[in-house]
Amino acid sequence: MRERFSIFSFFEIFTIIIAIIVVSFTAVLILAIVLKGLPYLGQAFYSEEVRFAVKLSLYTASISTIICMTLAIPTAYALTRTSFPFKKMCQMIIELPLSMPYLVLGLSLLIIFSSDFGKAMKELGFKVVFDKNGIIIAQTVVNLPYVIRFIRTAFEEVDERLEFISGSLGATKWERFITITLPLSKNAIITTIILAWSRGLGEFGATLMLVGATRMKTETLTTSVYLNLATGDTGASMASATIILIISLISLFLTNWIGRKNPQESRMKDVNR
Repeated sequence: MRERFSIFSFFEIFTIIIAIIVVSFTAVLILAIVLKGLPYLGQAFYSEEVRFAVKLSLYTASISTIICMTLAIPTAYALTRTSFPFKKMCQMIIELPLSMPYLVLGLSLLIIFSSDFGKAMKELGFKVVFDKNGIIIAQTVVNLPYVIRFIRTAFEEVDERLEFISGSLGATKWERFITITLPLSKNAIITTIILAWSRGLGEFGATLMLVGATRMKTETLTTSVYLNLATGDTGASMASATIILIISLISLFLTNWIGRKNPQESRMKDVNR
């Protein structure tokens, strides 16, 4: 027993040391941005270019998040509560972009919207390539598989017996979804919205391939970092990076705050209602 306890204690110490190394390295990365970016943060807000990048980033991330949630919730429900042919294959196809580089996803979008289909959409007034609409589409394509996976997991954790009991009392599937599945998944859905929005702000690879990097036109915060760094304006690039970091920290705080709520307690409150 002593030998086992000794080995276990050594293993714990080893894991703690590794954790400290990881935390220290991550903290250095964050501090490097904060210490370099804070001195330029004040003047960045007086820069018309940075204000444009902030507004465009907030706008595109918000729209793409709404689109992701609109598509992800019914898709996740179909994957968890219905049976249809080739469901496993459909799930694999949906999650395939998770393992693909964002540049490749952006290239796929560029091919699609540079085709006759894309030209037809442009003639109808919906321009995508080198336009802010392309930013929204790129953010949606990148985030949608993550959002579907998170919501699918949340729906799977809901006790289906509650839905069965509700159904036996005469509730339709739509009523069961609205009164049971959705309320019991609300914390996970809110967390997913925040994470998707934050990830949308930080998307770069697919956006760069589809809309390029044009100042005051398709310039988001991440594009601003890229453009200013490429032209040697380290101060402006670090200021944009600091803004992204601040938004990410706020998003992380909100998700952790929501996550600290007792899921079982929240579930009981929703059931009692």
